Amino acid sequence: MCGLAGIVGNSDRERSRDAVLAMMKSMSRRGPDGEGLEQWSQTTLGHRRLSIFDLSSAGRQPMISSDKQVGVVFNGAIYNFRELRAELEGNGFRFQSRTDTEVLLHGYICWGIEKLTTRLRGMFAFALWDELNRRLYLVRDRLGVKPLLYRIERGVLTFASTVRAICEGSKHRNIDTTSIAEFLEFGFVTDERSIYAGVKKLPAGCIAEWDGSELKLRSYWKLPQAESQQKIPFESAVEQTEDILREAVRIRLEADVPVGALLSGGIDSSLVCWAASALGANVQAFTVSTPNNDSDESVEAIETARQLGIRHSVVRLDGDVPPDMDDLVSAYGEPFACASALGLLRISRAIKQEVTVLLTGDGGDDIFLGYPYHRHFLMTERLARRMPNFAAHVWPGFRKLIPEWGLARRAKHLIDYSIGGLGAVIHVHDGLPQYHRFGLLGERLSGSALPQRQMSWSVGSAKHLLEDFLDYDWKTTFTGEYLTKVDGGTMYHALEARSPFLDHVLWEFAGGLPFETRLNGGVLKAVLREIARRRIGTKIAKRPKRGFEIPVCRWLANEWKNRFLEMFRESSLEKADFIRLDPVLKLFRNTAATGQVPVQLWRLFVLEHWVRAQAA
Repeated sequence: MCGLAGIVGNSDRERSRDAVLAMMKSMSRRGPDGEGLEQWSQTTLGHRRLSIFDLSSAGRQPMISSDKQVGVVFNGAIYNFRELRAELEGNGFRFQSRTDTEVLLHGYICWGIEKLTTRLRGMFAFALWDELNRRLYLVRDRLGVKPLLYRIERGVLTFASTVRAICEGSKHRNIDTTSIAEFLEFGFVTDERSIYAGVKKLPAGCIAEWDGSELKLRSYWKLPQAESQQKIPFESAVEQTEDILREAVRIRLEADVPVGALLSGGIDSSLVCWAASALGANVQAFTVSTPNNDSDESVEAIETARQLGIRHSVVRLDGDVPPDMDDLVSAYGEPFACASALGLLRISRAIKQEVTVLLTGDGGDDIFLGYPYHRHFLMTERLARRMPNFAAHVWPGFRKLIPEWGLARRAKHLIDYSIGGLGAVIHVHDGLPQYHRFGLLGERLSGSALPQRQMSWSVGSAKHLLEDFLDYDWKTTFTGEYLTKVDGGTMYHALEARSPFLDHVLWEFAGGLPFETRLNGGVLKAVLREIARRRIGTKIAKRPKRGFEIPVCRWLANEWKNRFLEMFRESSLEKADFIRLDPVLKLFRNTAATGQVPVQLWRLFVLEHWVRAQAA
């Protein structure tokens, strides 16, 4: 885990050096263990290091080939690097370190960028400069666990691990208005765009090649499609999943620093801890306790840890004391309103005192279908295939007669999805339209519209809604919120998070299983629940999913009330014509009296903090 940066195409070496040093400084929290910088005639690479493998100076980056023709800067972890190293040594390459980074250097020279990348098993973002061929390669891992951004201006390409570093290197801070609208829609900015105009995120599973005049993007991996593999019995799916999961945990235990595991009361983190224990690893488990909070699972986690016989610590957080909003703005370069990120920042700070690598259960719900809407969308597909052809024509008029509350509302949406597919699902999402309805948006946003909202309703989409949704969700919430939350929250405290459920081999297997297998008998996450039943016990296998909740909308109405009113009386958002102040204050006063404000005000609160921080 580290922070990388670079500039290619600028012949002013001194200016490039200063810019890259500024970028590196902005990422010092991501890499507190050292820094390095290397230059060629028109290329400068910089790096901040968080030491995980080979803590000696031999692991310093940028890492350069002996003839100085190839250089690489890397962020992440290659879990199969020992296997690749052995093969490269067999081909005559000599290694100077015990790091995974050096495998990238020799692997490129031996195999080329395409073959190297497809052989990597891990989470990674790296930049590789080939001086002889005058080529820069930017590479991001298959699922998009590690971030990588770039900007091209006047033949100069600037890249870094964070959007803030890009701004430090290019002094470019022109806010993209559409990205502001997207933030209000989702509470985050997706991988399709960046908060700053001209700054782009390298898509997950992609290689970018820059020759000084043109950037070529090519995908080397895509999400597996359901039923792309031969159907197998549920029993076989369970057994093969268990084997792959154990291997995914085993390779993620490799480190030259202390390794811990996050243990909630849920299935996914419990399975990670079970596998680590079964493999004989001496891993410290950590559980977050929020007393007097309905989402607190510490009692269940303590019971699981005792049953598994693993070392266990409980980190207690006061759920009634709001955290510092400044940390949220500092940890995430873009405005980010995922409330649970506040909890993750607190957890990471506490855990970092004892470990540097943390195993998590992230990703299990996404690939094994653990959310209720996964089951609903599968039900919708079946209904869509039975829907008569004339239904799509008569439904728009008939739906106006159905009320928007209770069971009638749920039935209305079910039929919407069965006729409109993904377009209908997106239409129902309570996002940007609510700001328009409340009259909150200023002149710069009043006519704003998002491409996601323009998706048309389609009966064809309805017949494979779950698959369409999973692809859409990966490109929006999964990469833009879930992965961003974990990377930003942990790396802010120099903690490397590793999730076995984000292993691409596991995704390729599970993603090829029919939906009916993953939702066997209508049970959410049926495959993982069966493994938990066999290896840990029936009690944990039947536990319902409980999210880690942070009551930000309640805090805004109470503990943060005065702060909200003070900030918005002199609002930077109003001065920038993003909002209309009077409707915002009116909505706040009317809803705060109930003890809970709408999520739209929470997002504006985050955005106000972020805009002020940029001007500081």
